[in-house]
Amino acid sequence: MTAQATQQRDFAVVIGLEVHVQLETDTKVFCGCSTDLADAEPNTHTCPTCLGLPGALPVINEAAVESAVKLGKAIDAEIPEETRFHRKNYYYPDLPKNFQITQYDAPLCQDGVLEIAVEGERRAIEIERAHLEEDPGSLQHEGGNIETADHTLVNYNRAGIPLMEIVTRPDFRSPNDTRVFLAKLEEVLEYLGIFDSQRDGSLRIDANISLVSGDEIEADGSIDGETLVEANRTEVKNISSHKGAEKALAYEVTRQKNAVRRGREIEQETRHWDESRGITVSMRSKEEEKDYRYFREADLPVLRVADWKEAIEIPELPDARRERFREEYGLGEEAASKLTSTKQVADFYEDLASDFESNLAATWVADDLLGELNYRDMAITDVADRLDEIRRLVELVAEEQITAKNAREVVLREMLDSGADPDSVVEDEGLGKTDDDAVAAAVAAAIKENPEAVDDIESGDEGAINFLVGQVMGKTGGSADPGQVNRLLRERLEG
Repeated sequence: MTAQATQQRDFAVVIGLEVHVQLETDTKVFCGCSTDLADAEPNTHTCPTCLGLPGALPVINEAAVESAVKLGKAIDAEIPEETRFHRKNYYYPDLPKNFQITQYDAPLCQDGVLEIAVEGERRAIEIERAHLEEDPGSLQHEGGNIETADHTLVNYNRAGIPLMEIVTRPDFRSPNDTRVFLAKLEEVLEYLGIFDSQRDGSLRIDANISLVSGDEIEADGSIDGETLVEANRTEVKNISSHKGAEKALAYEVTRQKNAVRRGREIEQETRHWDESRGITVSMRSKEEEKDYRYFREADLPVLRVADWKEAIEIPELPDARRERFREEYGLGEEAASKLTSTKQVADFYEDLASDFESNLAATWVADDLLGELNYRDMAITDVADRLDEIRRLVELVAEEQITAKNAREVVLREMLDSGADPDSVVEDEGLGKTDDDAVAAAVAAAIKENPEAVDDIESGDEGAINFLVGQVMGKTGGSADPGQVNRLLRERLEG
């Protein structure tokens, strides 16, 4: 579409995603090298196969194929009777063979769907394909960024990590839509146990974006294929998070609209997302499919795994678990959403709810624990080895050994900040619950010492009762139960 043709029209944004997900396996997809790269020195997890040395042959990793089938089941994709691998040919320094083993016209998963909720409206995003391939190595730009670096180092440790490339249809109409979809996809992948969001580079996104005239959009949101072909498509690469995708695409939408309004035509090109500067920069003209010279990978046999779809079990997925929490535990929509945000959170909640009242467990996990973790920029995985201590804290509240307020505002915070266990914090801070006689004595003293507040209460000022409650709590070091204090004050003042 030319600039002149669109200059006076309203624009519609059309976005499709290519999401590259590292699968959680012990070894690489075509060799036996370890995928545990967290503390590895550069180029130490390599072998002749993942370095592409002459004579080295690939052998498919069964666990990677099984992970791909699990995803296929989760998105209700078709798994064909036969699937095969191809060589995608291009030169880049992080690709030692000068070709990538991937899948071309026979992907492992085809025609799936993933539902998302955007502003309360449920939408189905179509997944055109999801296929297995190998990850290239990684580049480290020294002395600058991709444009300004003095030189670039190549680390082949990542070469051969199993990747699942998930390609959507152009179903997104805003950057926000993509962020919602990617968050949902990441949630599903983690529930399946085939993805670790904490691994560096585990999720990478390429986004294809076009501008079309608003009157080309059908009432159901669809777009004619010919219109998409005519609209020059820009690919934005090297996006590493769902929040980053929203920012990169928001920038690119603005850049393209401004270019067209100034009478310039949008070029079909590949652009790099520079997260530090918050801009996209041109990398190269956009490749066509023919540029990759796909041909069959002769060293790998045809895969026949269609029957695995029935044989392989997958866990309860987020949407189903969310609905069950609402029905089984009587939770509201917001609480159920928080408690199923990750599988670890959901598992911990169900563990607590098996021993404590479901609403008490929900409050402690959804509000108190997650709230304090979010404040510290932590996730539940960061305290995975301390969940028994948090269970003990809930037990102390349920048994009325400490007040909920002290448990939340003193004990939990001290546990997270210092690593102390709940019983030690209770003892050190003197938070054991005050006995009834001591509470009654504190109530009597507060009434005697604050006659003005008593007069205000007798004059109908209900707010004054809170002042007296505060006085009693201060006298008991915060260890009295506020509800009990309120009741005792009213009984004594009415008597």
